[in-house]
Amino acid sequence: MNFLELAKKRYSVRSYSEKPIEKEKLDTILEAGRIAPSAVNYQPTKIIVVTDAKGLEKVSKATNFYNAPCVLIVCNDTSASWKRKYDGKEFGDIDATIVTDHMMLMATELGLGTLWIGRFKPQVIKEEFNIPKEIEPINLLAIGYADGEAKSPDRHDKDRKALSDIILS
Repeated sequence: MNFLELAKKRYSVRSYSEKPIEKEKLDTILEAGRIAPSAVNYQPTKIIVVTDAKGLEKVSKATNFYNAPCVLIVCNDTSASWKRKYDGKEFGDIDATIVTDHMMLMATELGLGTLWIGRFKPQVIKEEFNIPKEIEPINLLAIGYADGEAKSPDRHDKDRKALSDIILS
């Protein structure tokens, strides 16, 4: 499968089976995140891996993750991220997002479903997981085996804006 086929195969899963993720697959997903690029190679991203019932209960206080057996809490270490000198733009949220995207696509390639979650209560995550002040939760990535039929890759032809609508010239 080439990259475009992989990108089209990915969809937001909102129903997961109870089948746990194999350790080898989770390790591969995390490795894909580890090698993701970051601004000036500062690598400020931190990941909290949540697979146990107690941890998943904590996540449920902050968002609905549709009973996925694994949630990755992708964070930015604000003390370690690069800031652009011209305008002070801090790149840690972008770096964490690139890491999340790499892991999401790796999970898809491994036959797992994912849900990128931005709608969560960051303060609840920080409190429940005792996250230090300088660590900022950016994204959650729910991962597991989809329960149900996969969405068609052809859906992008009708669900996405035309290329001409997104290119500024």
